[in-house]
Amino acid sequence: MPESTPSSAFSSVKLPAALVQQAKQAAQPLRRSTAGQIEYWATLGRVVEHSGLTVQEARSAIEGYEEGPAPSTQADALIGRFMAVEADGTLVQRVREVVADNRSRALRKAA
Repeated sequence: MPESTPSSAFSSVKLPAALVQQAKQAAQPLRRSTAGQIEYWATLGRVVEHSGLTVQEARSAIEGYEEGPAPSTQADALIGRFMAVEADGTLVQRVREVVADNRSRALRKAA
């Protein structure tokens, strides 16, 4: 039986403990909750996907990030692309669209 409270717009999921710990550490200086940090990362991921990156480009960027501080030409290219969409305003617009869409879906589910 679905709940009628606003909290029904949320779901619980199992995440790797290492990811939760990374989110906790990243959230503290930004004064976000751990869940808020994970949601922020997820939103960024959706925005990056919608910016036209291929799965391979995203994987390469993640692998480069996880390998450590050594510069990667693929990561540099990704950062350049990211900076370009940020500079021309399409990144901000896309973030706004994703946030508005998420809010709309949450309201529909809560109703």
